[in-house]
Amino acid sequence: MHRFFAPDIEVTGVLPEEEAKHCARVLRLAEGSEIEVIDGKGNLFICELSEANAKRCAVNIVSKRYIPSHWGCEITVAIAPTKNIDRLEWMVEKVVEMGVDHIIPIACRYSERKVLKTERLHKIAVSAMKQSLKTVLPVIDELTPIADVIGAEYQGQRFIAYCDREIKRYDLIKEYNKGGNVLVMIGPEGDFSKDEIHSAISSGFVPVSLGESRLRTETAGVFACAAIHTINQL
Repeated sequence: MHRFFAPDIEVTGVLPEEEAKHCARVLRLAEGSEIEVIDGKGNLFICELSEANAKRCAVNIVSKRYIPSHWGCEITVAIAPTKNIDRLEWMVEKVVEMGVDHIIPIACRYSERKVLKTERLHKIAVSAMKQSLKTVLPVIDELTPIADVIGAEYQGQRFIAYCDREIKRYDLIKEYNKGGNVLVMIGPEGDFSKDEIHSAISSGFVPVSLGESRLRTETAGVFACAAIHTINQL
């Protein structure tokens, strides 16, 4: 059954314009067809198309079921956007497929990208959510100064992953407590500055390594998310 995203489906009873075009023009679904609709808040609706054309697809809701995220904890990835935006978009797609609750793009001292438009990241997240059969859409923040992330209250474990070997690091896989809420902060291509690392550690972040290999920023984000999921599945 085809799946669509409509955050206000219970209120409006119609698919958003882009989803309607895909439903009627690309998939050529007709009135009477059954579809799945998710609202990004954990709800899955079985619906019947009552109107189907490229400009408007209206539905009758047949059933509703709440399906929470399967990993049972809150996973947050705070990451410096890459100079090549395609790499960040790839990371967003992959962590959403695996399962993530919150993505925070962060602005650091050595960040090569100072401006970020998040509209496309949201579209990629929606597509990945549908493809991976999830019902909850992760929150994607606007570009946020690293100091705001370091200073914000967080109910869970906080880690800062970096490459600087002069400042002691621990192993993320050994430090993370299975089942707990977690925030992992990943730096830019030029790494975090020493001041940023020390500030995070002073605020309660645990300094960690993601292994012996030096990973690209976007690879580090995917690795951290995958590591948390792997630990929680053991």
